[in-house]
Amino acid sequence: SKNVTTGIAVAQARGAALVAAARYTQELYEYTPMQVKQAIAGYGKAEKQQVQQMVKLLLHMQDIARPDDAADAIAIALTHAATGPAREQFKMK
Repeated sequence: SKNVTTGIAVAQARGAALVAAARYTQELYEYTPMQVKQAIAGYGKAEKQQVQQMVKLLLHMQDIARPDDAADAIAIALTHAATGPAREQFKMK
Protein backbone atom coordinates (compact mmCIF):
# COMPACT_ATOMS: atom_id res chain seq x y z
CA SER A 1 0.00 0.00 0.00
CA LYS A 2 1.02 3.61 -0.46
CA ASN A 3 1.11 4.30 3.32
CA VAL A 4 3.56 1.44 3.88
CA THR A 5 5.76 2.64 1.02
CA THR A 6 5.70 6.21 2.37
CA GLY A 7 6.47 4.96 5.89
CA ILE A 8 9.46 2.98 4.68
CA ALA A 9 10.77 5.98 2.71
CA VAL A 10 10.42 8.25 5.75
CA ALA A 11 12.20 5.70 7.98
CA GLN A 12 15.03 5.40 5.45
CA ALA A 13 15.41 9.18 5.23
CA ARG A 14 15.38 9.48 9.02
CA GLY A 15 18.04 6.80 9.32
CA ALA A 16 20.25 8.47 6.72
CA ALA A 17 19.89 11.84 8.47
CA LEU A 18 20.82 10.32 11.84
CA VAL A 19 23.89 8.57 10.42
CA ALA A 20 25.03 11.80 8.77
CA ALA A 21 24.49 13.84 11.95
CA ALA A 22 26.26 11.23 14.11
CA ARG A 23 29.41 11.73 12.04
CA TYR A 24 29.65 15.25 13.45
CA THR A 25 28.36 14.94 17.02
CA GLN A 26 27.32 12.55 19.75
CA GLU A 27 24.85 15.17 21.01
CA LEU A 28 21.72 13.87 19.30
CA TYR A 29 18.34 14.20 21.00
CA GLU A 30 14.91 12.86 20.20
CA TYR A 31 11.49 14.12 21.30
CA THR A 32 8.14 12.47 20.65
CA PRO A 33 5.30 14.52 19.19
CA MET A 34 3.54 14.30 22.58
CA GLN A 35 6.62 15.69 24.37
CA VAL A 36 6.82 18.62 21.95
CA LYS A 37 3.10 19.35 22.32
CA GLN A 38 3.41 19.22 26.12
CA ALA A 39 6.43 21.54 26.14
CA ILE A 40 4.95 24.09 23.73
CA ALA A 41 1.19 24.03 24.35
CA GLY A 42 1.12 22.57 27.85
CA TYR A 43 -1.02 19.68 26.66
CA GLY A 44 0.39 16.48 25.16
CA LYS A 45 -2.60 15.96 22.89
CA ALA A 46 -2.72 19.51 21.51
CA GLU A 47 -3.64 19.93 17.85
CA LYS A 48 -0.97 20.96 15.35
CA GLN A 49 -2.68 24.35 14.94
CA GLN A 50 -2.51 24.97 18.70
CA VAL A 51 1.23 24.22 18.75
CA GLN A 52 1.79 26.51 15.75
CA GLN A 53 -0.14 29.32 17.47
CA MET A 54 1.93 28.91 20.64
CA VAL A 55 5.20 29.01 18.66
CA LYS A 56 3.96 32.20 17.03
CA LEU A 57 3.13 33.71 20.42
CA LEU A 58 6.33 32.56 22.15
CA LEU A 59 8.52 34.03 19.42
CA HIS A 60 6.41 37.15 18.87
CA MET A 61 5.99 36.25 15.19
CA GLN A 62 3.52 38.05 12.94
CA ASP A 63 2.49 34.85 11.17
CA ILE A 64 2.64 31.12 11.75
CA ALA A 65 5.86 29.65 10.34
CA ARG A 66 5.47 28.02 6.95
CA PRO A 67 5.81 25.37 5.65
CA ASP A 68 4.58 23.01 8.37
CA ASP A 69 7.99 21.32 8.51
CA ALA A 70 9.59 24.65 9.46
CA ALA A 71 6.98 25.20 12.17
CA ASP A 72 7.66 21.68 13.50
CA ALA A 73 11.42 22.31 13.53
CA ILE A 74 10.95 25.54 15.51
CA ALA A 75 8.70 23.74 18.02
CA ILE A 76 11.30 21.00 18.46
CA ALA A 77 14.07 23.58 18.95
CA LEU A 78 11.99 25.37 21.59
CA THR A 79 11.31 22.04 23.30
CA HIS A 80 15.03 21.28 23.38
CA ALA A 81 15.80 24.72 24.80
CA ALA A 82 13.16 24.26 27.49
CA THR A 83 14.34 20.83 28.65
CA GLY A 84 17.41 22.24 30.42
CA PRO A 85 18.92 19.84 32.97
CA ALA A 86 16.44 17.09 32.01
CA ARG A 87 17.92 17.07 28.50
CA GLU A 88 20.03 13.94 29.16
CA GLN A 89 16.92 11.74 29.33
CA PHE A 90 16.18 12.62 25.70
CA LYS A 91 19.71 11.93 24.46
CA MET A 92 19.91 9.20 21.89
CA LYS A 93 22.25 6.40 22.94
